[in-house]
Amino acid sequence: MKIAVYGATGMVGSQIVAEAVRRGHEVTAISRKGVPVEGAAVVRAAELADTEAFREIAAANDAVVLATAPDRTGGPREPYVEAHRAIAAVPTDTRLYLVGGFGGLATPDGTRIKDTPGFPAEYKGESDAAFAAYEALRDAGADLTVQAPAAVIAPGERTGRYVTAVGVPAAGESISSQDFAVAALDELEQPQFRGTFFTASN
Repeated sequence: MKIAVYGATGMVGSQIVAEAVRRGHEVTAISRKGVPVEGAAVVRAAELADTEAFREIAAANDAVVLATAPDRTGGPREPYVEAHRAIAAVPTDTRLYLVGGFGGLATPDGTRIKDTPGFPAEYKGESDAAFAAYEALRDAGADLTVQAPAAVIAPGERTGRYVTAVGVPAAGESISSQDFAVAALDELEQPQFRGTFFTASN
């Protein structure tokens, strides 16, 4: 399979690249500066908002993984949302795989976790932006799958074991970035959650 990964140098994106390469897929690693990524067949510099680059990348690959994140340094997050709105307007049949946020999952009564009273205020803006990006792609009718992490995601061990749930948190409060990538590649290779917003946790 040919898989392009935006955000290929990030905590999650780099692990998705590594897992895809481990399984023998041909990976295009995309970052703003085109930084070399071990194992990638192609390394490319591109902004997410560059629709012409996205058009080319989507046409050349079986799946495009969007593993970028909203600004976490206090800067504006609207450019992140606008970039997803821009690529949502590009016609493509290529499967899009969005790394979403835990806050976009729902409680049993249907409330988004990001909108619950106890949700940490410091993560609210980031979660709102991540969910708006998802809505832009969903509303455009893209062939979209969204995978959210557990409440906590951090580098750790690749165990290959995880549990999943659709739309709501799965059992377990954390997941390693390595096992998040395992779940992502499992889904890309053998789709079970195509068209859904699902989550994986250890």
